[in-house]
Amino acid sequence: MLITTTNNIEGKTITKYIGLVNGEAIIGANLVKDFFAGISDIVGGRSGAYEQGLREAKGIALKEMIEQAQRLGANAIIGVDLDFQTIGGNGSMLMVSANGTAIVFE
Repeated sequence: MLITTTNNIEGKTITKYIGLVNGEAIIGANLVKDFFAGISDIVGGRSGAYEQGLREAKGIALKEMIEQAQRLGANAIIGVDLDFQTIGGNGSMLMVSANGTAIVFE
């Protein structure tokens, strides 16, 4: 499955626009991640625990979007956009959404 943020595929002809496809993932921040992230904030550096969580959520959202496009008969997704947002009472949850247009190209 070809995935691109652009609205076309150079050198290829789009033969069918199937429609919007999406995937979402919501992950919670736990006490251990918060503790180690706080230490990173104090001493500087990156928070590996949060970065890993973000990568996992992004992977899940993209996988769901790809699976939806495949079920619809697409062989590519164009115009892909990834959005990241914190939700919950104190921003304790991270939501990642992936959206794009499923197409068939030759």
